[in-house]
Amino acid sequence: MEKPDKLSVYISLLLRHKPEAAGLTLDEHGWADVEDLIVGVNHSGRKINREILEEIVRTDNKQRYSFNENKTLIRANQGHSIPVDVELEEQEPPAFLYHGTADRFLKSIMVEGLKPMSRLYVHLSKDLETAKTVGRRHGAPVVLKVRSGRMSQDGIPFFLSENGVWLTKKVDVGYLERMDI
Repeated sequence: MEKPDKLSVYISLLLRHKPEAAGLTLDEHGWADVEDLIVGVNHSGRKINREILEEIVRTDNKQRYSFNENKTLIRANQGHSIPVDVELEEQEPPAFLYHGTADRFLKSIMVEGLKPMSRLYVHLSKDLETAKTVGRRHGAPVVLKVRSGRMSQDGIPFFLSENGVWLTKKVDVGYLERMDI
């Protein structure tokens, strides 16, 4: 039996980036049929059933996934590279948010700002520790403080995903400040 964390990574790939790899179809809001997902994962040589899937969704430390009310549909909460509308409502952000990255990307960011790259949105954290953790995944960590309150006052929309990640389309350099961590 494959470890739940390995299955979670594969499910994330399917629901965010490559549903076709398991023969899935996502609707315009990113929802996939749970039974189709289970069949597709099992056809890939991995072993999963509804109980394992529910455990993955319930215990995922990043809360990547959501079920609909009757648990017949599942989707990733954010992080998509494929165009879906996860039905986020615009929200007023706190005065400051944070973005963790690797030192090797800092020069480019300080010229071009934060861009979503292969994703639909730039991902921002509400706290410094989470941003540090994210930055460490990519190398020597750097944390940028984002003047999100000012951005919002300037008419730039923000969204809050179901798992607490703040999202926006782009962050211009003028809203960024490198933190000493």
